[in-house]
Amino acid sequence: MKLFLEQMAEPRPPYTTLASTIKNLEKKGYLTSRLVGNAYLYNPTVSEEEYKKKFMNGVVQHYFANSFKNLVNFFVEEQKLSAEELKEIIDLIEGKDKK
Repeated sequence: MKLFLEQMAEPRPPYTTLASTIKNLEKKGYLTSRLVGNAYLYNPTVSEEEYKKKFMNGVVQHYFANSFKNLVNFFVEEQKLSAEELKEIIDLIEGKDKK
């Protein structure tokens, strides 16, 4: 079993920074821990998909006036989303509506 710190790419954060981050994730309910011998084993309490939904909904709510249209418009204005990509998104939406 590898330690978190050993699995991180260089430059690695200081041990104390990583420990604080893990404790904060545990306090927020994203991780649980249990002591096994002299080491803690951590397990996620939410799936990656659940976390993405919660995170993105928070971003949209706090930074884009709870409007996904404003979010998309931001990426268009910043030239991070091309017309072709926007057409693909529309196709995805229209395809989902047909199901």
